[in-house]
Amino acid sequence: MSDEHEIIRQVYAAKEDAQAADRLIDAYMPFIRAETAKFLKRPPVEGSDDELSIAMFAFYEAIHGYFRIRGAFLKYASLLIRSRLIDYYRKERKHLRVVSLDTPADGDDAPLGDLLADGRDHGEEMAHREATRREIEELTRQMEAFGVGLPDVADNCPRQERTLNACRKALQYAKEHPELLEELLRTKRMPIGRLAEGGGVERKTLERHRKYMVALLLIYTNGYEIIRGHIQQTMKGGTAQCAI
Repeated sequence: MSDEHEIIRQVYAAKEDAQAADRLIDAYMPFIRAETAKFLKRPPVEGSDDELSIAMFAFYEAIHGYFRIRGAFLKYASLLIRSRLIDYYRKERKHLRVVSLDTPADGDDAPLGDLLADGRDHGEEMAHREATRREIEELTRQMEAFGVGLPDVADNCPRQERTLNACRKALQYAKEHPELLEELLRTKRMPIGRLAEGGGVERKTLERHRKYMVALLLIYTNGYEIIRGHIQQTMKGGTAQCAI
């Protein structure tokens, strides 16, 4: 716990001091390389693999985007690094297709053309699925402390547009007042009264969808980049649908 407190102290110092940020990045280069290696499935080569530079920038971004309510810093940084590497992979995938389709795939005698015949990017899909799986596993563990499981969330999510809008308003208020998210993590209880009043929604609506709101609020406390992206996309829709 003392080590985590020291990391958080260094991160907050690095937010205000560029040299402190550089020192923190230098100190955690082994961590950054390890996270890049997980994505590449091999050690990155400095000066050759752009992914290492992407991971370093993501770590820097994590420093400036981190707050205590997000949980452990290194876990947050890990999620952000993986997310940025996936984004980079998506942008660069068109360049991968200029490779000869007759070239054998790594570890396989079948040519790349056979693997890409269905028009899908299997490498990206695998990386995205793995990142999503890890986020869901972490969220599931965190929800257990609140007595909430994924089936509970599915059963408890809003089915009507009016109710979904109420949950949106409560979530937006919580995002604008991070002390409410800190209270949620500290007490393991949702501050329904303050969310209802601040969001301008009926308390009974939030009480009826408490398990859904617990999951939604937790997702905004600890770097669940992929899950948050799914929620944001879903909530842009004009029809009522569950955002998790």
